[in-house]
Amino acid sequence: MRELVDGIPLLRRQTSVAVATEHPVFVALAPDAPNHLDLIADIDATPLVAANAAEGISGTLRGAIPKLPQTGAFMIMLADLVALTTQDLLAVLNARTTYPDHLVWRGATSDGLAGHPILIDDTLRPDFAKLRGDEGGQSILRPLRDQTHLVTLADQRARLDLDTPEDWTAWRSTFSQK
Repeated sequence: MRELVDGIPLLRRQTSVAVATEHPVFVALAPDAPNHLDLIADIDATPLVAANAAEGISGTLRGAIPKLPQTGAFMIMLADLVALTTQDLLAVLNARTTYPDHLVWRGATSDGLAGHPILIDDTLRPDFAKLRGDEGGQSILRPLRDQTHLVTLADQRARLDLDTPEDWTAWRSTFSQK
């Protein structure tokens, strides 16, 4: 989360992208990262401390999702998917209205690979309490392929995940050439 995009800390940028949808935004934070809270303190988003965040993405989801209000569906947006835009989030949110017979709506690449963001029907919320390991919600989502609507996002943004310093270096060299 210390990475900068256009001079803005990544967590702050991603939170701002989500807030621009004009939907309520909740940010899962590790309990031992108070500086992350400072990055979003003046943004209209609600921090959720995920006590098990040190376990990885499954621990974060298991800790944060039960704290979300019941709204019919909730969206997961990983902070390190740096290319996602507010329009991408809105496209996935709007897909729920257009394709209401699904349980999952998610961003995808132009060649049909599922990615992020992911909008999940509230009926699946209890399943997140069982998550373990570092594969996130894939054990929940994988069996629901037939009940998942994919929303194609441009430029492979749905899967542009920057996890390592090498990922960031490669992205910056490509990004700065545009």
